[in-house]
Amino acid sequence: MIVQKQAKTDLKHVAIIMDGNGRWAKNRFRPRVWGHVRGSHIVSKIVEAAEDYGLEALTLYAFSTENWSRPEKEISTLFNLLKKFIIKERSRILKNGIRFKVVGDTSGLPEATVRLIRDLEETTAYSKGLRLNFAFGYGGRSEIVQAVNSFIRMNPGKTITEEDLSSNLFLSEVGDVDLLIRTGGDQRISNFLLWQLAYAELYFTKTKWPEFSQEEFVKILLDVENRERRFGMISKCHSLSESKDQALHNKDFFTHEIRH
Repeated sequence: MIVQKQAKTDLKHVAIIMDGNGRWAKNRFRPRVWGHVRGSHIVSKIVEAAEDYGLEALTLYAFSTENWSRPEKEISTLFNLLKKFIIKERSRILKNGIRFKVVGDTSGLPEATVRLIRDLEETTAYSKGLRLNFAFGYGGRSEIVQAVNSFIRMNPGKTITEEDLSSNLFLSEVGDVDLLIRTGGDQRISNFLLWQLAYAELYFTKTKWPEFSQEEFVKILLDVENRERRFGMISKCHSLSESKDQALHNKDFFTHEIRH
């Protein structure tokens, strides 16, 4: 599929909860792991569509902190799929200038997989293309706790601000999420990027991840592009920072009027 690159898009950072693999397999009387294997083939296609559309960042929820409660065979399969993806897609990632990163607790992964992750992260650290992030062993609450503790260690006794917390998050350089897509039919965010989703648009599709296509992905992007995002204002606003600047201006004006 060839996607028309957007000359200008307000959607910069899109996050996806890739849900429905196990149920998709169960509906076909196959083991849950079969759904994950089939679902892994969709990732490359969505990354390609994200590049073509002109997104700056794509963050995929691959394995949560709660997923450790799943059967051992399923966990092992997810580990192997991450390793296979890195090996298979490495050359294309380098060719297309993609910046690759894995966020979360990877301490439970095999050492060989961790080495592959770190090598690809270091090799693409200065790439200028799409920022491709995998959240693996990730939990939104634990990320916020880690960010706060990191700030306290470096700045004992200082009061933390929103900017301080944001700068200590795993994806501080990427910024807030503009759009969260969840496949599979469930309508919840499941402890994913809690801080970054504060003003994100949400889109829930019943399509299970192994059936999710580039066409549906682009259709969702175009649909959300047509939404009027206001960030607390009464008319369309292009970013949270723009809304905050206007709010600060108005607050200063009214404070001055009250005092005089």
